[in-house]
Amino acid sequence: MTEPRDCRPFFQPESVAIVGAGERLTSSGGAVLRNLIASNYAGRIVPVNPKGGEILGLPAATSLSKLDTPADLVVVVIRPDFILDIVDEAAATGHKNLMILPGGFREAGENGAAREAELLRKADAAGITIFGPNCAGIIHLAEGAPFAATFLRDLPPGGGIAAISQSGAITEEIIAKANIDNLPVSTVVSVGNAVHLEVTDYLEYLGNQDACNCVLLYIESLADADRFRDVARRVAAKKPVVALMGGGSEQGASAVRNHTGGTAMPNAEIDAFLRDCGVIRVPSVRRLLLAAKGFGLHPKGIGPRVLLLSNSGGPGVITTDQLRAEGLEMPDLPDAYATALREILPGEAAVANPIDLLADAREDRFGPAFEGALTHGSDTFDAILMIHVVPFMVDAGPIIDTLSDLARDADLPCFHSMMGTLEHQPEWFAKMEAAGVPAFNDSESMAETAGILAQYPKLRASISDG
Repeated sequence: MTEPRDCRPFFQPESVAIVGAGERLTSSGGAVLRNLIASNYAGRIVPVNPKGGEILGLPAATSLSKLDTPADLVVVVIRPDFILDIVDEAAATGHKNLMILPGGFREAGENGAAREAELLRKADAAGITIFGPNCAGIIHLAEGAPFAATFLRDLPPGGGIAAISQSGAITEEIIAKANIDNLPVSTVVSVGNAVHLEVTDYLEYLGNQDACNCVLLYIESLADADRFRDVARRVAAKKPVVALMGGGSEQGASAVRNHTGGTAMPNAEIDAFLRDCGVIRVPSVRRLLLAAKGFGLHPKGIGPRVLLLSNSGGPGVITTDQLRAEGLEMPDLPDAYATALREILPGEAAVANPIDLLADAREDRFGPAFEGALTHGSDTFDAILMIHVVPFMVDAGPIIDTLSDLARDADLPCFHSMMGTLEHQPEWFAKMEAAGVPAFNDSESMAETAGILAQYPKLRASISDG
């Protein structure tokens, strides 16, 4: 089994030297330096450029040998044919941790493979740990120690979610959607060729960080499946791990070989392997992002019994179908709750699971129905899901105010979806999510998210039983 390496200098370095730093934002060295500054990194930053002078107001060193003490981390963003010389210089000057972002290694044919073999030989001889190469770097915005060494175009908003990916493009998509949908993503790791540090190393490190409450993975292949299983089970016993594992089809496996040179597993093997690891498998980036939304506010997951509270029959029907397809249960309403509902609802309303409050429902129906579910349903339901259609004749603002006030102190996990023309959607969603309720544009996505979250307690229990 592979011996783990120290990941700390790559997530929380005390000082950073950037070889190839520059002022141009369109250059990799310029983008990395600007992102490091933008992340509010508090350690020492040393731009390294043969021209010297100042770069973005920081004194530049002309080479690594000019630093008075070795940097905790050296980020390398220069042409690949010069990188081996930098490894030699790092070895000679006591720099022990190199993050190499450029490609031009085994993914680049025979010459690249030879360069990577020489990189590995030189690094191992000098006791140097390599992150990458051929990657987009790390963003780690953990409270108290923010750090970003990356040329990705944006930083995520911050929160308890970490993402580890064997695709730089997928890390870019996660960050973009995190900013659009306010997903609490704080850490993003682009793995690259993984000559030393691979997915398992980062998973183990983040699994031990209290600030991280869920880990998302995009995996194509694993260098050591047994070690991954061991680490994943230990992490999943404490926090959910969700994986999108590509290459399950024959053509997908071929694409994996072309992308990373790795060997993928067939779909049936992926299912069994991840289940044994205690990892939730999702089939798409979309579902990976739904997991981020759900676990960001409900990191312990939910049980399988749900109540669907709606003000529209059609969405209630399709969402019920989706909930059942996700393997969730929809118990009958407790007698006391059904009686209370009949006293406040019109005769044509549906007093069942799903509940239909009717389209013209205002806060005088939504509020008591939701409060009654919290009062009478704690022994019957594990979560409450709400569908809120906004017709032209109803002001949704007071409904959101009422529901968010009640949800803030709710003992049951809650989810909320809104449908229709939502002229104040950002404000309404923000208010619900500030109350601890993930908010969705459509009810089917809400149901899918509940299905993902319901898998975690079962997987965690299976780890304990095993």
